Formats: sequence, C-alpha cells, structure tokens
Amino acid sequence: MCTSNLRQVFKRDLNKLITEVKAYSSEDKLWLTTEGISNCGGNLCLHLIGNLNTFISAELGNSGYIRQRELEFSQKNVPITELISQIENTILTVDSTLDKLSEKELNLEFPIIVFKDKMTTGYFLMHLATHLAYHLGQVNYHRRLLDH
Repeated sequence: MCTSNLRQVFKRDLNKLITEVKAYSSEDKLWLTTEGISNCGGNLCLHLIGNLNTFISAELGNSGYIRQRELEFSQKNVPITELISQIENTILTVDSTLDKLSEKELNLEFPIIVFKDKMTTGYFLMHLATHLAYHLGQVNYHRRLLDH
C-alpha cells in the first residue's frame, strides 16, 4: 500500500461527496428523513467530516480537531455552502496529513485502539476509505430516493 494511492482515493471520494451535496435540488431535501431512513444526507456528510478529521487529521496529523460526534447525527439545516467548505477543508487536511506519512508509518500500529484489537495505520486508513465510500453511496441513494 502506498500513501499516494490513499491520497487519490480520499480526494476522489470527498470530491464526489461535494458533487452529491450540490446535486440536491434544495437544502431542505438534504435533511429529510422518512420511515426506514434515519440518517439523512446532511448528517452522513457531517459524520464523514468528523470521522476523517478525527482519525486522520487529528490523530495522525495533530491538527487539534475536536470531534463532536453526537452533533454529526443531530445537527440539522447546515447550509450547503458550509458543508462544502467543511468538506474542502477536510480534503486539504487529510491530503496534507497523508502526504507527510511515510510508507514505513503505514506498517506501524495505529496510535489508538478504535475497535477491539490493535491494527496497523495502513489497515485503518483502508478501513476509513471504505467507510467513506459506504456512506457516500448512502448519500447518493438518499438523494435519489427523497429528492423529488
């Protein structure tokens, strides 16, 4: 695994998240929920921003970011322009953090235990990339189901 590939994947998918957010016909549709859909596109977006800023920018890059996870799912009606600005900042901090990460560091243990067991930084970054892709798909599906 190499950091340049990880950087490309995170940039690609975070830019796709911007595209998805911009594709909503109106800001209020971004925050809709319905029976069987408890996480709206806006909250999934906030969750991805919080997740990546916590585990990459803060934990690996010492950015000082403080996560407020409960707000990722409870905060509503954040303007699309603000969400896009936060995603753009996330792209910058994730990219600059990964740019400074050496190949050797990918094989080191991730600084904190997130799940039950220890894991390498490379493994966890791969997990974070798939987590981003999973929720990106949910945002796309949310928009196509409820934005009419």
